[in-house]
Amino acid sequence: MRIVIAILIVLLLFLQYRLWVGEGSLAEVNNLEQEIKQLKQELVGLRERNSALQAEVEDLRSGQAAIEERARSELGMIKEGEIFYQVIGPSAGSGDER
Repeated sequence: MRIVIAILIVLLLFLQYRLWVGEGSLAEVNNLEQEIKQLKQELVGLRERNSALQAEVEDLRSGQAAIEERARSELGMIKEGEIFYQVIGPSAGSGDER
C-alpha cells in the first residue's frame, strides 16, 4: 500500500511541476495569450492600412483627379496656364537678434 501512495505522490508532484513550470504551464499559456492579443491588435492596424492603400490604388486607377493632386503636392507640378506663386517666410537666421 505504501508503494502505491508513494507512486501517487510522485505522480502528483510531477503533474504539479508541469502545471506550474514545465512546457504548457499556466505561465506559458498566459504569455502566449498576451502575444496573441498583441498580434491581433497589430493585425487590425495592418488591415486598416491595407484598406487605405487599396482605396488609394483604386482612386489612382479610376481618375485623373487623384493623379493631379499627387503631382501637385509631391512633385510641385502645375497645369498649363496656371501661375505658380511661392511665398517665402522670414528665415530664422535673418534679422537683428539682440
